[in-house]
Amino acid sequence: MVFVLVALVVLALLASVHRYVWRRFVGDTTAPGSTLRKVGTVAAFVLPLLSLGAMTSGRIGAPFWLQQVLAWPGFLWLACLLYLTLALLVGEVVRPLLGRVLARRDAAAARTEAGTGTSVPAAEGAVATTASGTRPRTEELVPAGPPRPAEPADRTPATAPPAGTEAEPEAVRDAEAAARAETEAKAAAAAPGIPHPSRRLFVSRVVGGAAAAAGLATVGYGTHNVLSGPSVKRVTVPLAKLPRAAHGFRIAVVSDIHIGPILGRAHTRRIVDTINSTSPDLVAVVGDLVDGSVADLGSAAEPLAGLRSRHGSFFVTGNHEYFSGAEQWVNHVRELGLIPLENARVELGGFDLAGVNDIAGETEGQGPDFGRALGDRDRSRAAVLLAHQPVVIHDAVEHGVDLQLSGHTHGGQLWPGNYLAELANPTVAGFERYGDTQLFVSRGAGAWGPPVRVGAPADITVVQLASRQA
Repeated sequence: MVFVLVALVVLALLASVHRYVWRRFVGDTTAPGSTLRKVGTVAAFVLPLLSLGAMTSGRIGAPFWLQQVLAWPGFLWLACLLYLTLALLVGEVVRPLLGRVLARRDAAAARTEAGTGTSVPAAEGAVATTASGTRPRTEELVPAGPPRPAEPADRTPATAPPAGTEAEPEAVRDAEAAARAETEAKAAAAAPGIPHPSRRLFVSRVVGGAAAAAGLATVGYGTHNVLSGPSVKRVTVPLAKLPRAAHGFRIAVVSDIHIGPILGRAHTRRIVDTINSTSPDLVAVVGDLVDGSVADLGSAAEPLAGLRSRHGSFFVTGNHEYFSGAEQWVNHVRELGLIPLENARVELGGFDLAGVNDIAGETEGQGPDFGRALGDRDRSRAAVLLAHQPVVIHDAVEHGVDLQLSGHTHGGQLWPGNYLAELANPTVAGFERYGDTQLFVSRGAGAWGPPVRVGAPADITVVQLASRQA
């Protein structure tokens, strides 16, 4: 029942966001019945269906080829939807400001044109006015002819207007008023030089175009971050119990590879080559290796057999392994040469390396068992724990672990997702100390869902252990 309610809330939210995006990008910028509006409306229905198909096809056992067909457009649209919506929300602030700027400019243009005026040609025998509104001299309007005889100075013409007034034909005044009204109407209807009849349409197109450019550019940048492969980080971690002989021991930590319908064999090969280039003493694969079954993705994981290190490669399950057949994957990675640590421990030359199952395994009776992995060990030795989710750090502290290596969070993957990740995890990325235990959380080497990373670059981290006795 709870799952159904959550699903309904998610669907309602998606519908509301898609409606908002359609209105701003399509409804406000296109004419009713136009081809662009029809195309935009169809896309507003098809794209969310592709996203739902991409998210559910693997869970319902759809053919792998169909998962691949749906994954790219469906998951990429989710990333586009996020950043287009964020850009539009910023545009809501810009929209009224731009409208006021255009309104002031239109008003200024109207005042300027009205103040300058337009000359009205004088009909034959009529009196005209200049552009400045002053009446020209009479002799400028009357054709030259024979001089008229001078009149006595004390004689006033019978047709002269009363003192202090000028005769201005009614036709001239009407023409000037009509010209001013037409100018003001044009300025109020649209900004000068813009072919669209509505200022609102112009503002909607400007804001919508800028939001589309910003949102799509962000997704393109984030996709490049994933497809170009993870970068290498190096950190040094001092451990009080680490003997001098183990000083400088290097562990290549990789998590959240997420081999799946989008990130396949080439993605795995890039990660293996990057790890091998660091010449580590040990490789730790900290969960969420796959998003799919061994039957579909077994060949895509095969490059893992090429991992090289002095003390081997170790693997613990993540929550996604339990969505994909954890037991089959544990057996498969063992065949590829990795050593699964299922609530188990190995003793290396200078420290104990332990691993626990992910807490998602509790639904199958295969959850983390710290007592089995760490209960009977010699606590005078340093202990390094591989655990997919950072939330088990308090169990690690209780069992005297010196360093826990985790993943799961992706560092948030898509900003501002890091703020949501902080609500569910004690540490989202990097190092943090809890009592005598240090926790390191990797951002991961792949991506789940959209193959996009923004503000959380993929990484492989070489953790170098340092002895305080050295």
